[in-house]
This record gives sequence, C-alpha cells and structure tokens, in this order.
Amino acid sequence: MRLDYSENGIDESSLDSDPLNQWRTWLHDAVTAEVDEPNAMVIATVEDGRPRTRTVLAKGIAPDGVDFYTNYHSQKGTALGESGPISATFVWLALQRQVTLTGTATRVSAAESDAYFAVRPRDSQIGAWTSEQSSVIESRAVLEARFNEFAMRFTDEVPRPPHWGGYRIVPDQVEFWQGRPNRLHDRIRYRRDGDGNWTRERLSP
Repeated sequence: MRLDYSENGIDESSLDSDPLNQWRTWLHDAVTAEVDEPNAMVIATVEDGRPRTRTVLAKGIAPDGVDFYTNYHSQKGTALGESGPISATFVWLALQRQVTLTGTATRVSAAESDAYFAVRPRDSQIGAWTSEQSSVIESRAVLEARFNEFAMRFTDEVPRPPHWGGYRIVPDQVEFWQGRPNRLHDRIRYRRDGDGNWTRERLSP
C-alpha cells in the first residue's frame, strides 16, 4: 500500500500572495479534474480537551474565509459556540494535494444563514428540523417518523430552524501540500502576522 507521488511540485513564484485566492485556484483545479466532493473538508475541533474530526462540506467562499453549515447543538456546534478554534483540511488525492486552514470559526449572520437555507432542497430543509444532531436516538424508524411529521407540518415554505446556521472559518495559517517523489513533498505555509499581512515559508516534508 505504497504510492509514489509524481505530480509537478509547487512553483513558489506562481503562488498568489493571498492564500485564500490560492486555495480557490486549487479548488477550481479539483472541480475541473472532477474530483469527488471537491468541497469536502475534514474539520477538527477541541471538545473536553480532546480533538475530534469529522467531514463536512464547504458551502460558501467569503473574501476572508470558508463557510459551512451545521446544527448549533451538535458536537461541533457546542465545541465552537459563537466562535472557536478550528482546523480544516481539503484532501484531493487524485491531484496528490491537500490544503489545511487553521484559525477561528465564527457564526455567520442570521441573514446569511437564512439566504443559504432558502436555496437548500426542501428535503434537506426538513432534515435540518428532523435531526437533533449528535444526540442518541432509539432507531432509524424514529428518525424517519420525525421527518414525516415535519414534512406534514411545513406544507409550504420551510423556515430555517433557530438552532441551525453557518460558521465562517477565518484562517491565520494556511498550508499547501503537494505530493512529490521520494516523500520529499512540497509544503508551503502562509502565516498571518500581527498587522494582518501574510508571510510565506517553505516547510521541510
């Protein structure tokens, strides 16, 4: 189970000075390459002093960060509260690339959450009401019964649940990783300084 990485490396002279712009370029490359779920990211939070990871989908791109949506009462929502530390990694194995953003996740405005919720498929909207995310449930049948109850309750427009909304990950570090031969991978890290400017540096693999 050993794969030799053979893609082209990272040419530092071609990198954007803004890591979020560079991340958008790599995301576009993943979309163009038809990578499965190119907007999937593994996020890590700290809960009771222990790290916890899960995969979510990035659903918004802001000038200063990346948005995802969740139940505020879920494990990750409880860990983050209104704002909290987070790390997120996008892995595009077909391109032998990954990007890791580390920083703070802060709730987006109610208006932004409303706007995104309004364009979700109706069944996904009802699902947001149905699931008491991360809580223990008796059976699948209980979950499906709750879905049917809410589907009957909301016969027209489905409002956004007050416990559901978005977070924006605003990074203070972004690392770009490109697989290279002999495990001598390229790692380029951007760090935000106290003035809000980005410093770029190469890391040893």
